[in-house]
Amino acid sequence: MLDPTSFLFVTLDSCRYDAFLEADLPRLKSIGSVHRAIAPAYFTFPSHQAMFVGYTPGDFSSQEPYVNPRRGQFFRMIGPAPTRPHDFMLLRGRNVIDALKRLGFLTLGTGAVGWFNPHTPTSRPLTRDFHRYFYPGNNHSVHKQVAWAERQLRGHRRVFLFINIGETHMPYYHQGAPWPRQPNPAGPNIEQNDAAECRRRQTACLEFLDIQLAPLLDRFRHANILICSDHGDAWGEDGHWGHSFYHPKVVEVPLVFHLAQSPSPEPPPPTLREKLQWHFRRLTGRLPDPGERART
Repeated sequence: MLDPTSFLFVTLDSCRYDAFLEADLPRLKSIGSVHRAIAPAYFTFPSHQAMFVGYTPGDFSSQEPYVNPRRGQFFRMIGPAPTRPHDFMLLRGRNVIDALKRLGFLTLGTGAVGWFNPHTPTSRPLTRDFHRYFYPGNNHSVHKQVAWAERQLRGHRRVFLFINIGETHMPYYHQGAPWPRQPNPAGPNIEQNDAAECRRRQTACLEFLDIQLAPLLDRFRHANILICSDHGDAWGEDGHWGHSFYHPKVVEVPLVFHLAQSPSPEPPPPTLREKLQWHFRRLTGRLPDPGERART
């Protein structure tokens, strides 16, 4: 059994909040309440960069920690901003993955969309810090991602597993789907686009994923689980289609989570290297922020 401090973090790429809410998802919705959240960015790369330093999607009108990151974050990185009483994890490192490695977690990552292709230099900020990483080669191979993750989990108890899933990304296709991958119903040729078909396909992909993710959801049922999207898509609203631009529907995403146990109620003590770096900055006049100074 996994350690209860283990963490499963799933991003359903491009998934709209309304599509998630309407879909029949008994497994995913059993994790917790479905919250309407605002993503930190409107395309994959910056949104994941933000999430990997703790800025997950949130409902900023809520008073509930984690639903509203300003009330308490799942992952709070030490240094950039003051901590809050409800922060779930206090982490020291260049990002969440690096920080959890310092705490002894096995860090596993698999991303489906092109920004996670390890053969491209642009993917390195998103992929380089995992102990083990897998790229399935396309947007519709969640079965390969789950099988890879299952193999990696054998014999390990304290794990951080990140999965970016591509089936919900346009053209909204899953293995065995009764429709072709092309044409894309939300593509640049807007005369051929079809909002109803977009909704039908993404909903069907979600319901397919609800079954495919069942083994991992079961493995982490006594640990921590966070499911969200990095952004949504516009389906003809105000004449817009797809993402990579600001629109309310592009940043409106689902957020579902279950928290069991934090691995570190207090941040790990600073390393010798961090102490030396702080003293060097002090001697050269490049002082750290007051909060960092107090902690060292």
